[in-house]
Amino acid sequence: MSVSFADMVAIVTGAGNALGRSYAPALAERGAKVVVNDPGAAGQSSEAALKVVRLIEEKGGETIAHGANVANFAKVNDMVKQTMDKCGRVDILINNAGILRDKSFAKMSLEDFKLVVDVHLMGSVRCSKAVGGIMREQNYGRIVMTTSSSGMYGV
Repeated sequence: MSVSFADMVAIVTGAGNALGRSYAPALAERGAKVVVNDPGAAGQSSEAALKVVRLIEEKGGETIAHGANVANFAKVNDMVKQTMDKCGRVDILINNAGILRDKSFAKMSLEDFKLVVDVHLMGSVRCSKAVGGIMREQNYGRIVMTTSSSGMYGV
């Protein structure tokens, strides 16, 4: 038995690589329209995100890329607005965006630590806030939070 996401719209943050790159096509294969979010290093939709979009489209799925940096609430709101304009709803948000600063806490600068918190924690807050009202109005929505072993156990 396969789970169907037909007629649903999903936003997957950090979808250009790693786990997000797995989640986005899996949702599309089950019928969801998928927003592949990944800013890449330059703050635009990364080549990695565009590869995921092409992969989904090659299999007949509906998808768009958006390069919102989840640390910027205005860009997150733009991503959600574009999703609503194109798809009319948001049913699923997978808060998966993350950055790696492969240093112990003792060796990490405060600037790096703030950036990690801005992306991992506050990015999830911003994205959840941006879709929360929509999901309430729809009387439906699911928000999934991910973490890594680094988040669970440290580096």
